Amino acid sequence: MARYIGPKTKIARKFGEPIFGDDRSFEKRNYPPGQHGMAKKRGKKSEYAVQLMEKQKAKFTYGILERQFRNLFEKANRSKGVTGEVLLQLCESRLDNVVYRFGLSSSRSGARQLVTHRHITVNGSILNIPSYQVKVGDVVGVREKSKTMNIIVEANSKDNSTYEWLSWNSATLEGTFVSIPERIQIPENIKEQLIVELYSK
Repeated sequence: MARYIGPKTKIARKFGEPIFGDDRSFEKRNYPPGQHGMAKKRGKKSEYAVQLMEKQKAKFTYGILERQFRNLFEKANRSKGVTGEVLLQLCESRLDNVVYRFGLSSSRSGARQLVTHRHITVNGSILNIPSYQVKVGDVVGVREKSKTMNIIVEANSKDNSTYEWLSWNSATLEGTFVSIPERIQIPENIKEQLIVELYSK
């Protein structure tokens, strides 16, 4: 499956914020890429361009392809809640994102790799589908044979800040998806209403 593997700093500069996490290169050049990146007078963007930019930012942030993202939107649109908020909740409920939130990896791409390489379990069973929607009450953990991996040990030794909707046990390397996060609890700087407006056209 196609997946963006190009320079991440270039994408972060395009959106004007470090969407992939800490980035020293971005801190040095936090203006848009290209020969006109530093120009103060940049043309005013159309409404469509602003909406498209927000959708692209959300896709790159969560590492989701267009068809997957569109399917998530349609699922959110069919739900009873606020479409934009439900969309972000569905993104946050993805297995790779939950692994990232537990602090087992410093990036979502790294978390996705842990899942696809069969290092992660859900309710005791190995699951290698990054897009799997974790449900309330599900227990996500590290496979027994993988608990001694250097990357896992190092990640677990860090003082990872836990989120209100997650519960992590560093001794057993298991965490519980306690509840679906409210919009105010999701730290990502995404204007989901712009995405809804774009897809609603």
